[in-house]
Amino acid sequence: MELETIIGLEIHAQIATNSKMFCSCSANAYNAEPNENTCPVCMGFPGQLPVINAEAVRKGAIAAMALQCTIPEYSKFDRKNYFYPDSPKGYQISQFDKPLSEHGKITIRVNGEDKVIGITRLHLEDDAGKLTHVDRGTLCDFNRAGVALMEIVSDPDMRSAAEAAAYAKEIQVIVRYVGASDADMEKGMMRFDASVSLRPKGDTKLYSRAEIKNLNSFKTLEAAIEYEVGRQRKLWEEGKPQDKDITVGWKEEKQATYFMREKEGADDYRYFPEPDLPPLGLSEAILNELRSSLPELPAVRRGRYIRDFALSEADVELLTEDKDLAAYFENTLKVATHDPKKVASFITTVILRFLKEDAKDIDECPVSPEHLGELLNAVESGKISNNMAKGEIFEEMYLKGKSPLEIIKEKGLEQVSDTGEIEKIANEVLAAHSDQVAEYKSGKIKVFGFLVGQVMARMKGRANPGVVNDVVKKLLG
Repeated sequence: MELETIIGLEIHAQIATNSKMFCSCSANAYNAEPNENTCPVCMGFPGQLPVINAEAVRKGAIAAMALQCTIPEYSKFDRKNYFYPDSPKGYQISQFDKPLSEHGKITIRVNGEDKVIGITRLHLEDDAGKLTHVDRGTLCDFNRAGVALMEIVSDPDMRSAAEAAAYAKEIQVIVRYVGASDADMEKGMMRFDASVSLRPKGDTKLYSRAEIKNLNSFKTLEAAIEYEVGRQRKLWEEGKPQDKDITVGWKEEKQATYFMREKEGADDYRYFPEPDLPPLGLSEAILNELRSSLPELPAVRRGRYIRDFALSEADVELLTEDKDLAAYFENTLKVATHDPKKVASFITTVILRFLKEDAKDIDECPVSPEHLGELLNAVESGKISNNMAKGEIFEEMYLKGKSPLEIIKEKGLEQVSDTGEIEKIANEVLAAHSDQVAEYKSGKIKVFGFLVGQVMARMKGRANPGVVNDVVKKLLG
């Protein structure tokens, strides 16, 4: 029997706000002292009233727009009841039947093909705390409890782990582009729950699924889905497919899922409208204001780069995955307008290598787009060679923040294109290597490269390679 994999994702992303979803505590849970950012509201003390964070609503709405979701005039908050040590209130404030937005979609690209993935909804809620299991028990840190979250629920449209990872990466890029979330998985700001089931090829109904909880990297997401598909496929082959929805966890050290519990349903959570919060209304004026603030989205920018700059798909993917990197590329083009491909190549091969070695982001790059443009213009005009630009000159720019023209002048690095000077050195080289000249004239063409190299070495790399080639060819007859 041929089986088809069905995958849906729930993505939880912390919204980039200074304060928590329903109180004024700092939302900075990373590197804070345990339980430093807490108050009676986010700790669920009796009689404390929540207040909706307006900035979280705005950023949630703009993320929903970027995901092409429909935003109704009104939504509401609900209590989702469950008892767990990291939930101090004994419930989560979430959205059930009237979410902030519904019915969106994005396009992903896998193996050179585009595919549209539907988005069921994007709704708002508050986060739980963090548990750390130790030998003598479990430690609770409630700094994260109450932090504003958006939960993005996909339709069950993905058919492979690769598609799921591509979808998750695209969501991360989009929410970062619009400033809705930093989505830094190393800081716990973005997490995935993956629902996986199988069905006979051609069948349209959905069978019992396993929901894999709290995956925190793209690599782990792919590995967990692959394992779960294999586990369920074996059950089908044995004639006893999974017959209940279950929740499973992921053991990184074993690279395997493990059973946690039967999957809860809406009835288990006993949803009811949050009595302490009014319905949430977004006027058309507010929505229009948010729409007008949307930046150029990643998919649109990719298409423009391919259309206008004729860049490769690989370079486009790399340049557009970070909004700041794309801005750096475009700002460089304002100075070095002659060849976008050369600009893209220098950024992806040289600048990103230096930044990676120093564990820096592009916004920390000591070489400004203006200086990079000047450097590339110096190469284009023949003032310096490409090798000099990528080597000694760029390294000096990176380490000391100097302009390329300043470095070229200080170190006397301007490329020599004077044929008279080059011809003088070339004659000296040919005279000193008469054996190689004889070999060349007898048909051993490869010797030509050696002779050119000797000229370049004597001129300490400052000679224009094209002029050197022409001069040596002429002198060799």
